[in-house]
Amino acid sequence: MDWKKEIKLSDLLPGKGKSDPAEAWSEDGAETEKEDKPKRKLSLGRGPKEGKQSKPKHSKQPQRKHTPVKKDGRARHKRLVGLKIGGSQLAAAQVTNNGLPELVRVAREALDHGIVMGGELREPDALAAALKKFFKAHKLPRSGVRLGIASNRIGVRVFEISGIEDPKQLDNAIRFRAQETLPIPLEETVLDYHVLGEHVDAEGTWVQRVLLVVAYRDLVERYVAVCKKAGLKIVGVDLEAFALLRSLGDRPADGANAAVVVVSIGHDRSTLAVSNGSTCEFTRVIEWGGSKLDVAIARALNKTPSEVVALKRSLSLLEPEESIEDVSAERAVALRSAVQHELQTLARELISSLQFYQGQPGSLGIGEIVITGGTSELPGIDAELARLIGVAVRIGDPLSRVKRGKKLGENGQIGSYAVAIGLAIE
Repeated sequence: MDWKKEIKLSDLLPGKGKSDPAEAWSEDGAETEKEDKPKRKLSLGRGPKEGKQSKPKHSKQPQRKHTPVKKDGRARHKRLVGLKIGGSQLAAAQVTNNGLPELVRVAREALDHGIVMGGELREPDALAAALKKFFKAHKLPRSGVRLGIASNRIGVRVFEISGIEDPKQLDNAIRFRAQETLPIPLEETVLDYHVLGEHVDAEGTWVQRVLLVVAYRDLVERYVAVCKKAGLKIVGVDLEAFALLRSLGDRPADGANAAVVVVSIGHDRSTLAVSNGSTCEFTRVIEWGGSKLDVAIARALNKTPSEVVALKRSLSLLEPEESIEDVSAERAVALRSAVQHELQTLARELISSLQFYQGQPGSLGIGEIVITGGTSELPGIDAELARLIGVAVRIGDPLSRVKRGKKLGENGQIGSYAVAIGLAIE
């Protein structure tokens, strides 16, 4: 499997009421490597890994006794701000986690083009300034921030290791396995793992099932450094796919034994996540976003993409071409054709990804696809994608798993907050 193209997940628990062993990359609980120059400690887990593990001899940050801790050893955050940094906007959600999560505040603001492209940070100073202004303008807490990332430079794998019980030997074995697989030197990555389960096989050998997550170190550190420069206290960096399933990953209402498929359509890319209702099994970042529709419409009307944004937002695939205002009949036909052509491209990408998932052992059938993101607001897009893919498609509700705060108010394009809300749910 190409680590730059695929993200394959198994036995993660992002479902409602469950702990996600791969929930966040954070600065707590990281392993210390011997290096000439100390690097920022980054780790997948927010507490001790499963199994008997010795405590680190040295810790820069003493344990805070008042911090609530779950049974698995990870810190529990009662108040969180989920932050999604997209290619065209910033989105944040403040949630109080006390029983049923309560959504206290949401905020969204446009981000200048070119600051973030393809999930990669291009202009750190500009992003730091934008974040500082964004948090101040919307009165968002600067502490307890969980950042989401979605990049093809993140790899996730699950494998089994047999015959090793000692934690130190297990650590060495996992790192050796990672070094064999990775296309870059281990020291250039942020690596962590979590033991998902243990059992004794038919031959009496001790077997441990391990989740390994690897990201390019520079990818993570650049975002963490920018957030720090903006005055934000990051408590974790989570994969957007996991956050997406936490906010929208419900099993179909009919209880069918089918995969839960959630797709967040972003500006320049889309994130797909597949779950069996309690376990994330597969995720992929698709190089297709709503900006493709801007370009397609602009070409049909002989305009620039920025000139057709308002027109795109007024479109409806449920209405005939003649209903498009201020556009000639001929142009209207060309416009509708351009939109349908781009949606065909998205449908092909989704079909290809789902076929890849179903090629894996133990995969489930596809019962329905839930879509979210700003582009999901296009009336009729669910019906059009369902026609093209041959599977039921519906618009997801990011508010289905949270209680609305009394002062929340009404917010347009709620789909744009799906990832941010999921990031803030504990």
